Amino acid sequence: MQDEMTTKRTTAVCAPLTEAEPLRRALRERHLLRNDLDILKDGKCIYFPVKEVPAELSSYKVVTKSFKLKTIKPHCYKDVLKLPKKFMEELPTSYDVVGDIILIKLSKTLFQYRKEIGTALLETHKNIRTVCLIDPISGELRTRNVTMIAGDNQTLTTHKEYGLSFDVDVKTTYFSPRLASERRRVADLVKPGEIVVDMFAGVAPFSIMIARYARPTVVYAIDKNKEASRLGQYNVKQNHVLDTVEVIHADAIDVDKLIPKKADRIIMNLPFSAYRFFPLALSIMAQVCNIHYYDIIREEDIEARINALKKMSIEQNFILSNVSIHKIKTYAPREFYIGIDITATKNADVA
Repeated sequence: MQDEMTTKRTTAVCAPLTEAEPLRRALRERHLLRNDLDILKDGKCIYFPVKEVPAELSSYKVVTKSFKLKTIKPHCYKDVLKLPKKFMEELPTSYDVVGDIILIKLSKTLFQYRKEIGTALLETHKNIRTVCLIDPISGELRTRNVTMIAGDNQTLTTHKEYGLSFDVDVKTTYFSPRLASERRRVADLVKPGEIVVDMFAGVAPFSIMIARYARPTVVYAIDKNKEASRLGQYNVKQNHVLDTVEVIHADAIDVDKLIPKKADRIIMNLPFSAYRFFPLALSIMAQVCNIHYYDIIREEDIEARINALKKMSIEQNFILSNVSIHKIKTYAPREFYIGIDITATKNADVA
């Protein structure tokens, strides 16, 4: 006997297999087909559960049968949760997906419901194996506290974007899936034969994207985090760019000793701290160099940061021009993850 909670008896219109599709369309157009029940089929007929049988369909056989209730899949994890209203209003509207891992930040008031939230996210994302609660990135190695709240006990995953594959350990390395289009944008700007320096490469997504979709002479991928460099080297091999990308496990503070040639393009993806390394970046620039500088900053502080970069440049006889700012994502209220494209030119008038 079928479970009465999963079935329902109702009126249905029966049609031979050869006439089923025209009947289905007619029932849909008239809004007569029940969308909460599955259609039944046997060897000869198809049974359509209906709300009513209009006169124009009276030529079809009408029966009463039991139909399975459709399983309605929720579109959002919030639809699965049943929390007090005040907590529902605090639920995050966005989170990061890295490979088959979801990374989510929760307020202190939601921490008590972390397992329920994790389970809801797993239920509504069929390709996700693990849900992790995260703290902000911190420290020179750009790591963070990661707590698994649902799914498999794993932090290593494979993330794919633009036909590339990156192994990432979300606990021990830095990676932002939201920079995918930014990485591709930068790659499209690289001219043939350029020397590119990725000063804070992480697992090397910028470097690999450039090597695969542009024609640089070489890309130097530097990172202080040993695990990031190890995975970066693996990713370089997996994406078949060993001949172009050189992974260097080192501190970017020594960049002038690490790079044998002057750079035509430099990537500085170290939010909160990149400005401290700007004088070092200037020391390895060619006569004309394009910089892609990233920061997390309040909107009202952006102009002051650019002025500070210009002052550093003047001190090393460079002039900054073509400064272009674009907001990549909101990091916190009134605080943005920004990218700044800059052209630095050596001042030939200064000896």
